[in-house]
Amino acid sequence: MAGTKFAYVRNFELPDPLLPDTYLVCRLDGHSFHRFSDEHGFSKPNDERALQLMDHAAKSAMIEFKDIMLAFGESDEFSFLFRKSTNLYNRRHSKILTTLTSYFTSCYVLNWSQYFPDTPLRYPPSFDGRIVVYPTERAIRDYFSWRQADTHINNLYNTTFWALIQKGGQTTTEAHATLRGTVSATKHEMLFSRFGINYNEISQRFKKGSVIVREIVAPESSDKGEYLEPPTLLTRSEVIQVRDETHEHSGASGPLTNIPPHSQPTNEDNETPPINPPRQKRSKAKKNKLETTVEVLHCGIIGDEFWLARPHLLEN
Repeated sequence: MAGTKFAYVRNFELPDPLLPDTYLVCRLDGHSFHRFSDEHGFSKPNDERALQLMDHAAKSAMIEFKDIMLAFGESDEFSFLFRKSTNLYNRRHSKILTTLTSYFTSCYVLNWSQYFPDTPLRYPPSFDGRIVVYPTERAIRDYFSWRQADTHINNLYNTTFWALIQKGGQTTTEAHATLRGTVSATKHEMLFSRFGINYNEISQRFKKGSVIVREIVAPESSDKGEYLEPPTLLTRSEVIQVRDETHEHSGASGPLTNIPPHSQPTNEDNETPPINPPRQKRSKAKKNKLETTVEVLHCGIIGDEFWLARPHLLEN
């Protein structure tokens, strides 16, 4: 930048690096999505198309930003986990947050027509975001457990709420009043006894949210051992030269021995099999870079099974 008299204004820009050696979680939330979903006719309580579009945008973001190891989404929100050692944009808070938020939003708009071919966008959607740093693996696991537990609680409530309205004929105010103070068991019983809905049979996507994970692709075949370089054949003159140099350096006296006589058979290029051939050089095969793929799952992440099967997600 040119050193003009106006350059002093840069002094007002404050650095905003995030703490080093900590996990970064960026959570994006749809801005005023209650209105947005009403304007675009989303199905209640869950719109499969809208959730698939959110998954698409999140997966695209993970493909673009290689340091994102895991994402979890429910409704109009998504949380992204950056690996602990990431140095993306020198860990500048504003740079990471604004770039990821804008990229996710752009992907959402870009792919809208793929999931809503008969519903044009009436106005542009927007997302807000925040970044929180977490120091330990335990904190990260608890964070994502919190989000998935929240998914279940919200979905059970919304499923019952909309059943009371769509099938029970209640108004929104009446439905909220009916559910006030109820526990999970009461909602399960209400859904089944009054509306014939078995909550356990509802799609896992709705109950557990979307888990988008960077999985390691197992190589079809890999040579993790060592390979041997073939020995080099020396010509007779090269053998004699080596032996002469060895004799001189050792200071030994007397004639050299073990040099094949001229009458020994040779090949067409005047080469003989090497005498005391040099030891074969060993060099480790080049390590193959691990290949990964981004997969969308609808599974539990609260217990140990998910994390034990994917230790790379939290490795530094």
